[in-house]
Amino acid sequence: MNFRIVAKFLGLFFFFYTAVLVVPLLVALHYRELDVVQAFAAVIVFTFALGAALYLRMRKTTQQMFRKEGLLVVSLGWLLMAAIGALPFYISRWIPTYTDAFFETMSGFTTTGASILTNIEALPHGLLFWRSFTHWLGGMGIIVLFIAILPMLGAGSKHLYRVEIPGPSKDTFMPRLRHTAMALWGIYIGISLAEFVALMACGLDWFEASTHTFGTMATGGFSTHSGSIAAFNSPAIEWVIISFMLLAGINFSLYFQAIRGRFLFFRDTEFRAYLLFALIIAGVIYIVNTVGGALATGSEGVRTSTFQTVAILTTTGYTTADFDAWPALSRMLLFGLMFIGASAGSTGGGLKIMRILILAKWAWRSIIRTFHPQSILPIRISGIMLSQEMEDQITGLFVAFVGLFIAGAVTMSLLGYDFVTSFSASIACLGNIGPGLGNVGASQNYAFIHPFGKWVLSVLMMAGRLEVYAVAVLFVPAFWRK
Repeated sequence: MNFRIVAKFLGLFFFFYTAVLVVPLLVALHYRELDVVQAFAAVIVFTFALGAALYLRMRKTTQQMFRKEGLLVVSLGWLLMAAIGALPFYISRWIPTYTDAFFETMSGFTTTGASILTNIEALPHGLLFWRSFTHWLGGMGIIVLFIAILPMLGAGSKHLYRVEIPGPSKDTFMPRLRHTAMALWGIYIGISLAEFVALMACGLDWFEASTHTFGTMATGGFSTHSGSIAAFNSPAIEWVIISFMLLAGINFSLYFQAIRGRFLFFRDTEFRAYLLFALIIAGVIYIVNTVGGALATGSEGVRTSTFQTVAILTTTGYTTADFDAWPALSRMLLFGLMFIGASAGSTGGGLKIMRILILAKWAWRSIIRTFHPQSILPIRISGIMLSQEMEDQITGLFVAFVGLFIAGAVTMSLLGYDFVTSFSASIACLGNIGPGLGNVGASQNYAFIHPFGKWVLSVLMMAGRLEVYAVAVLFVPAFWRK
């Protein structure tokens, strides 16, 4: 492990992070929130000094970054990003304990949307903006933005990119990785601007439109209201957010191909499965809820069923209804969606639909081979045959994901929480969803969780966002050896 090159890259990253922190500072200045301005100013000075200390000491280091160093830079980068990002909440005393501030910030950057806040509206605009802005930065990946903006990263950038980009495939679609990162962020910004304009057209001011755009496009779910999207009581806003949650859950490489004139959406197996999941589950939930009297029939019931299905499938976590009060079948379906997640290469969390399809085909092949053991049955997705290495990675990730989910649920149970709360809190954080069932349901929050439990759930959020391996390897002794 070359710690000098790790320190150099982290130093550069902290310089970049300093510039990011200026944005919520300007919002706080706009609203004349002096305590928040002072908190952000102090954190900016600290972050800049930390970056300068690391970079200036290691600036002459010319060694190349390899995969191990890339894993460590991304893992430490995300951990320190949340640790520093929590300071404005804590220094300004709007969140009294550092544990709660860290939990809220990690939830923001990992686009989880789990919150400890009981009175969201009471927070100053600067902190509310920062809280939602962490979503937007974490959605496409702040390290990917770092790669796009800084040309001096060189060959080491490919290792950072491959660790942070979600999904089983890490292919680049342009010859130079930096250009790929710029294209991804360009598409992300373009769709975000479209949603911002649409929400403004629905009557929201710039602050509400921007913060809810951040939460939607990052599939995060932080709102500026304790009642989430239901607080607006606007069908138009709900349909806009449904539409853009669906767009955010699509593999961004399909958008790039569409820009290039290749409209491949309906040729893509994962995209078709994604729409089918959303349509079928929303329809079943609508029927179950209306028959059971939990929702009104007609357009209102359709909208609410569709909204909550899409919000959970894409792991956004916005709410317009207390789905924990719905019939058992509806709750079970939503709980199942928490494991699935959106498309690979999207801003959504969970296992990803592509992996679910591959695992289903892998299981079916295993069944066939019980009576045709010599048969050769390659797994194909969208006409592309998977390598054995890819199959091994996906099955390994699935086992690790389920193992972490169970470990998190058992930990919550040991802390005294009931079965439903323990299991849903674990998957809601590991799958980067936010609201779960039971005491962490749609109308509840995570404020009551024991401090140790909050740290455990924070680790699950980070593991879910970085897709397990980048966090798990830090606990393997062989990773640290030369």
